[in-house]
Amino acid sequence: MTSSLPGTRDPPVSQFDLSTYWGRVKHAANISDPRTLLTSAAGLDNAKRLITSYKMGKAQEMTPELWQAKKIIDSTIHPDTGEPVFLPFRMSCFILTNLVVTAGMLTPGLGTAGTLGWQITNQSLNVAINFSNANKSTPLSTSTIVKSYFLAVSASCGVALGLNSLVPRMKSLSPNAKMVAGRLVPFAAVAVAGVLNVFLMRGEEIRQGINVFPVLSEEEKKRVESGELEVAPLGKSRKAATLAVGETAISRVLNATPIMVLPPLVLVRLQKTEWLKQRPRMVTPVNLGLIFGTSIFALPLALAAFPQRQAVSANSLEPEFHERGGKDGLVEFNRGI
Repeated sequence: MTSSLPGTRDPPVSQFDLSTYWGRVKHAANISDPRTLLTSAAGLDNAKRLITSYKMGKAQEMTPELWQAKKIIDSTIHPDTGEPVFLPFRMSCFILTNLVVTAGMLTPGLGTAGTLGWQITNQSLNVAINFSNANKSTPLSTSTIVKSYFLAVSASCGVALGLNSLVPRMKSLSPNAKMVAGRLVPFAAVAVAGVLNVFLMRGEEIRQGINVFPVLSEEEKKRVESGELEVAPLGKSRKAATLAVGETAISRVLNATPIMVLPPLVLVRLQKTEWLKQRPRMVTPVNLGLIFGTSIFALPLALAAFPQRQAVSANSLEPEFHERGGKDGLVEFNRGI
């Protein structure tokens, strides 16, 4: 992120209108663009140089070249450390890293060992992504990471194995309905574990609260950009933290839903066609193609469900924040991802 670079003049957060859903979708698609993974070390250094020139006032306006540089930095650099996030765990690599794991979980006819193996692999990847992109100014303790990992693994494996044993015993379901229900078991396991993982990894935020800031008017924003005004947090709010973590958990479920529901349902239909019956070796490539195509659209749609910078009425938080809001009585906070 650009906050780790020298200079006091921050570039605009986005070239899109983040107050609208479709503006946030475009922004999310921009920062999760896998093409940024092809940026070389020299290209990253050039992007840093361009953004630094803007932050130090040498470049006056955001040009297409500067927007591209910001996109590369936002997709690559951790805002706290100023170092590149390990490539497989960047948000721009999310679609690719999850492709293999999701395809594994959705493979038809998995036995107990296969189900356990892929659920453990998925939760291991989730913890690695959460840790790599976590706020390093308040690092997660090792005990929190370990606890979150084992509870999420236990939840996902428990749900997956439990439903796998339950579905065949549902006598009221037709054979086709049982097959469809069986294909959706991985989604239920991932959804439960994903929500649990978010609340465990970010539980400290709920217990201690997160910083909230007054929403600024346009005039105040200009004064901040010029260095005349410095905005201090109003304090830490547990209610804001609960909202932030809850919305993040919902966005994880929204992301998993189309990726883990649509491909298996479509594959069930395709496996009944003569074309795929005559080409059983094509099942895996078709499955991968369905997951990849769904993921490209699902990730930005899910990330954009809630604003990254959330604004709420100051009076909806704890009493100490009442009547202390900024523009229109609102305060804002960083929701996280």
